[in-house]
Amino acid sequence: MATHTEASRSPHMPNHLETATFEGRNKVLGFWLFLGAETVLFACLFGTYLALRHQTMGGPSGHELFDLKLVGLATAFLLTSSLTSVLAILAMNQLKKKVMMFWLAVTVLLGLAFLILEINEFIHYVHEGHTFTSSAFGSSFYALVGTHGAHVTFGIIWISTLMLQAAGRGITEEMAPKLFVASLYWHFIDVVWVFIFTLVYLLGKVG
Repeated sequence: MATHTEASRSPHMPNHLETATFEGRNKVLGFWLFLGAETVLFACLFGTYLALRHQTMGGPSGHELFDLKLVGLATAFLLTSSLTSVLAILAMNQLKKKVMMFWLAVTVLLGLAFLILEINEFIHYVHEGHTFTSSAFGSSFYALVGTHGAHVTFGIIWISTLMLQAAGRGITEEMAPKLFVASLYWHFIDVVWVFIFTLVYLLGKVG
């Protein structure tokens, strides 16, 4: 398999390396099916949270707990990381390895910043008496937001691993589908966070 690194594109080279081979197309299709299953998982978690969000057992409510400034900053980090992952895939298809690696690194750093803010947020909530076992509201909140946080953590590890592989192998038709589906996964968890921000935090502040 030929390796393409910072090279000019051949007239016969496909514009989308991730689907240049039959195996690559199958990987992308299979991953879309996987994201369908992930959507069902999060739909169940959202439904559970919305049904139980008022069951605080006398503890603090979302209106009392949620700090929209902090959560808004975390949201900005995560949504910006979605843009940087797009720029990385564009660079990949232009065979610009250094540019791709830069944007992937920025994506990882923004994801880490999001996680740090979320961990600090959880620590604050625990000090306020809002824990996983304090109420049905607490259980459903941490199940939903914590599951999303676990997905972000996995995404950071996944992208970091692929960066190490790409550093050695370069941009190839074998690496491209792996990088592309990791980017799809990252977009998915960003979209899920938009729903969390809206249905958990904004709705929680309203009442």
